[in-house]
Amino acid sequence: MVKFSSWLYKISSNWVTLSALILFLLFTALVLPRQTRQAEQYSSDLGSPDLSFYYSAQTLYDLAEQYGESGRDAYVYARFTFDLVWPLVYTTFLVITISWVLARLIPSGNQSRLLNLTPFTAMVFDFLENIATSVVMVRYPNQIPIIANLAPIFTMVKWLLVATSISVLLIGLFLLVWRWLARKISK
Repeated sequence: MVKFSSWLYKISSNWVTLSALILFLLFTALVLPRQTRQAEQYSSDLGSPDLSFYYSAQTLYDLAEQYGESGRDAYVYARFTFDLVWPLVYTTFLVITISWVLARLIPSGNQSRLLNLTPFTAMVFDFLENIATSVVMVRYPNQIPIIANLAPIFTMVKWLLVATSISVLLIGLFLLVWRWLARKISK
């Protein structure tokens, strides 16, 4: 993990960081709105479990019922098309930008630099969530309680890790700006 983290710091140049930001912004502006509209159609505005912080297994089964067969099919399709790419996009953005920021704040060799790996754990839980909720949708009305009970846990952990990643980035940016301003003022 230390070698991988170090490699991420090495590749997080200004241009790579800017490219990750542009990719994230383009995806957010061009792809995300279309996917949101499609999700609203198949979910009949009932929402999606992966956008909730927490839900119960029963809520997941209720959504599966309310989506209907075509809605469940569309949900699963979205999880294995859009929702394979989106976590890669936001993880790339977060990993690269966190690495770029922390490289300017934390000296090499400090264990805190491993914080740049936090978005990867969020992505893993995002994928686990997608798999679990898709299994529930595909198997409905048959129930697999263990998977239905794990899905909300995966979702909650995903959101906690995404929030942690964003917090690391924002705190890092704040400290970077603070340091820059302090240098400007001291001149």
